[in-house]
Amino acid sequence: MIERYTREEMRSIFSTENKYKIWQEIEVLACEAQAKLGQIGISKEEAQWIREHANFDKARVDEIEAVTNHDVIAFLTNMGEFVDKDVKEGEPKPSRWIHYGMTSSDLGDTALCYQLTQAVDILLSQLKKIGETCKVRAFEEQETLCVGRTHGIHAEPMVFGMKFASWAWEIKRSIIRLEQAREMIAYGAISGAVGSYSNIDPFVEEYVCEKLKLKHDPLSTQVISRDRHAQLASALACIAASCERIATEIRALQKSDTIEAEEPFKKGQKGSSAMPHKRNPITAERICGMSRLVKANAQVAYDNVALWHERDISHSSAERVAQADSFIALNYILSKLEWILEGMVLYPESMLFNLNKTRGLIFSSKLLLALVDTGITREAAYEIVQSNSMEVWNDIQHAKEGLSLRERIEQDERVHIDSEKLDHIFDPWDFLTRKDVIFDRLEGLEF
Repeated sequence: MIERYTREEMRSIFSTENKYKIWQEIEVLACEAQAKLGQIGISKEEAQWIREHANFDKARVDEIEAVTNHDVIAFLTNMGEFVDKDVKEGEPKPSRWIHYGMTSSDLGDTALCYQLTQAVDILLSQLKKIGETCKVRAFEEQETLCVGRTHGIHAEPMVFGMKFASWAWEIKRSIIRLEQAREMIAYGAISGAVGSYSNIDPFVEEYVCEKLKLKHDPLSTQVISRDRHAQLASALACIAASCERIATEIRALQKSDTIEAEEPFKKGQKGSSAMPHKRNPITAERICGMSRLVKANAQVAYDNVALWHERDISHSSAERVAQADSFIALNYILSKLEWILEGMVLYPESMLFNLNKTRGLIFSSKLLLALVDTGITREAAYEIVQSNSMEVWNDIQHAKEGLSLRERIEQDERVHIDSEKLDHIFDPWDFLTRKDVIFDRLEGLEF
């Protein structure tokens, strides 16, 4: 239910109804500010009347816009109809004060930034939950031995909890970036046609922004500069990339040849129309695919920064699609990632099997250093370890029975290391004597 609720809530933020509600509130606040200021003829009573009677009907706005071909004018016309509806015949129409001295972008840009802060807050909540999940699972698996891989090739032993811990730290960085982007986007502007306050006092801008918990832009050129929006889009793209990284790792670990971890497979779920045995990582794959949309949309935001002179509207049509799509997609991605991480099944026995699959090759780094400690050069030590390792690797490649790296080293007359020392070298836990440093650091991580 939580997942469904947040997804519906995210979609509602970018709905036309929500946009109009914010537009309405901005216009009402501007009237209240004008009444407080007392520089034009609007009275406090008229501002209160506007507050009490302001409303809109989306169908009616659409009807008017079909004629005007201007969404803001259509909205203001409809709002004025509601405000003036109960005014007695012959009395002044309070609607004349609505949008006084303002321009369309004052309304649209301020509302958009407010919408974006609403949407960011949902993502921040999701990210914090995912971060906590990664942290919890990291400590649960801090003693689960597995092999590390670099370039997809077995490297040195590690514990599986380090994977979760790495993801936790990355999610924390995502939170920091998104919080910074939220601060950068939480601005409003009520400054008139080219941002010079020619027909409106800056007090109106300050009042409206304060009520919406936004800062007033120090210099808007009718529009709020889109570098702010580009920073937000970049933060979203980074989050999507991090989600893709996690999902890609899970997909790789779920391969039949590896099978160290697996995304949840629900009762009654089917993996393939042709092959009943299949348990495919479809949710992780979906995360990877959808992340590409969010990353691509960041380019739209970068292209929207450069507008003609003080403004044009080339940005508007593109961002109406890209911004909503990115937030809705990322909201979905995060909900699915949380589901995977909470329910991800691990196979420690398979991890141990894989760790031993290369017959001791993963201990080559410690063996190299131990040989250097005997007094020979690093180059000589490297040649000894590599030549023996390649013999073992050749046997593995051809599925041949053969000696392990340790057995070959014990037969190599160039090596002078006693059996007790070799026990330490070929003990996977000897690689992890300092792993507590990693988890001590994780202990202090807060979301």
